[in-house]
Amino acid sequence: MSSASAKGRRPARPETTLWHNRRASSPARCASPDTDTWRPLIKFLRMKPGHGEVLLTEGDRRVDAEEERLVAEFRRQLDEGMWAVVPVENPGSGRREAQMVRDYSDIPPEAERVIFFPRAAGG
Repeated sequence: MSSASAKGRRPARPETTLWHNRRASSPARCASPDTDTWRPLIKFLRMKPGHGEVLLTEGDRRVDAEEERLVAEFRRQLDEGMWAVVPVENPGSGRREAQMVRDYSDIPPEAERVIFFPRAAGG
């Protein structure tokens, strides 16, 4: 029995958990290994009850090997019965909405995140 459960505490959350208090306006970027320039990333996140957004994968859509990995993960999530949405912001009002995507090619080029979530149960 671990010391955390012995004291009645929850175990620590995995490091891949992202919290909602992050600034939505900050672009997803990472340093390119061969230069000091920044390159855009797209992140695939899965909504899990009790965990928030869990990072599935991330990559640069302009790099062929990374895009192949992104396409494979996108298809895998849909095959598991998940729905996919891309957060978008209305330029006129600034209101944030979610756009459903059913194919990898439907993801807008400027998208920073794709969020996967399970379909509602019941009939």
